[in-house]
This record gives sequence, structure tokens and C-alpha cells, in this order.
Amino acid sequence: MRAFARDLASAGGSGLITPDLTPEEAQPWLQAAAEQRLDPVFLVAPSSSDERLELITAACGGFVYAASLMGTTGARATVGSGAAGLVERVRGCTSLPVAVGLGVRDGAQAAEVAGFADGVIVGSAFVARMLAAPDLAAAVAQLRDLAADLSAGVRSRPAPAA
Repeated sequence: MRAFARDLASAGGSGLITPDLTPEEAQPWLQAAAEQRLDPVFLVAPSSSDERLELITAACGGFVYAASLMGTTGARATVGSGAAGLVERVRGCTSLPVAVGLGVRDGAQAAEVAGFADGVIVGSAFVARMLAAPDLAAAVAQLRDLAADLSAGVRSRPAPAA
């Protein structure tokens, strides 16, 4: 753990999302991360109890990753219906920003998520575009187009109500 944390920090990393590590089992990682001033980021889910949200958010640094739905990663046709409520529940436990991921695939979904969350996490949509490209130049173009679409979506979100 210590070597990994050191290498991550020296490579310019500021934290690490640990989707399969729970705070109860994370003590070695938390210690190594603290030594390197890295932010540990854990996931909360729509099924997380209020007690679990408290435990997880207390262990997070940087931001809290809110899974928009139950299940595995991958682009979805819609954002999970419980995502906005989960963000509100998390905000009751912490002042850290809350970023939502799992299933965001385009600018319209990014705009939807940006309307209630502090950040939008996209992974699988980038991987899918890259893998579908016939060559490196096409992959780069596809990734650039997706990033532009997502960015435009986030920027188009409605202003928060006063």
C-alpha cells in the first residue's frame, strides 16, 4: 500500500476512487493515503442506510462518489431515478462535494446530473467509444467528441434556484 500511494502521489495523483474497498477494510490504505496527502474516495449507493452514509462520508476526502443506481458500471439509457435523493442524503452527512457516476453516457445525461450534483463521473462511455474505433486517430476523435458533448451538457445545466 505504501509503495502504491507513494508512486501515485509522485505521478501527480491527488486521490483514488476505491469502488471495491469498504472503510471497514481500508485502514492500511487510509494510512498510506494520509502519509502521501492523497484523498480516499469511497462509494455510496442508493441502498446505503443513513448510518452507512455517515461512516463512508467520514472516511472520504476530496469528494464522495454517489452511484446513481445499483449494479455494475456501464452507460445507461437513463440516469438512476434515486440519484438526486441520494445526493441530498449525502449532503446531510458531509460538506464534501458529491459526484455522481454509473451510467452517464452523453451530454444530456451529464446536464441532468449536473443539475443536482457537484460533479459528473464518466468512465464506461469513454472506454466504449475507444474500443469501437477502428484506429487510434478515430479513437482520439471519438474521445474528443464525447468530452465536448459532456462538457457542453454540464455547462448547459439550469442555474440553481435561489
